Amino acid sequence: MKLNELRDNPGATKPRKRVGRGPGSGMGKTGGRGIKGQKSRSGVAINGYEGGQMPLYQRLPKRGFTKPNRKSYAVVNLGLIQKFVDAGKLDAGSITEESLVASGLVRRKLDGIRVLAKGDVTVALTIAVTGASKSAVDAVANAGGALTVAAAAE
Repeated sequence: MKLNELRDNPGATKPRKRVGRGPGSGMGKTGGRGIKGQKSRSGVAINGYEGGQMPLYQRLPKRGFTKPNRKSYAVVNLGLIQKFVDAGKLDAGSITEESLVASGLVRRKLDGIRVLAKGDVTVALTIAVTGASKSAVDAVANAGGALTVAAAAE
């Protein structure tokens, strides 16, 4: 087999429909757009418009509140921290938010880093972060380490 002999499977591709190329094509003149009206013209986008009926997004009830100044934390699981320590990318003795970012485990700090308990910890870790779940603190303590939660710098 040569490159010039490569062919797609039969029926896998269809020729593209060429619209507005004369009456013999069956798609000439109006090109499948009907006669007159908004949708027959170019540059029309009527997303969400339901012909004068109240659109769905307006019929549904609006609920809740979005806090404009809410904090957004970067999330790290203990299992990943353990993996990076085993790989030698992190020093188990002093893990800070800066070292997590520098190692590439976290892309950016956002409003702080929060540690969650997914995964196993086998080495005694000393971690200082903005937030942590109770189970993460317990898991690190059980492995003989310490997880300190510092208040986020406002």
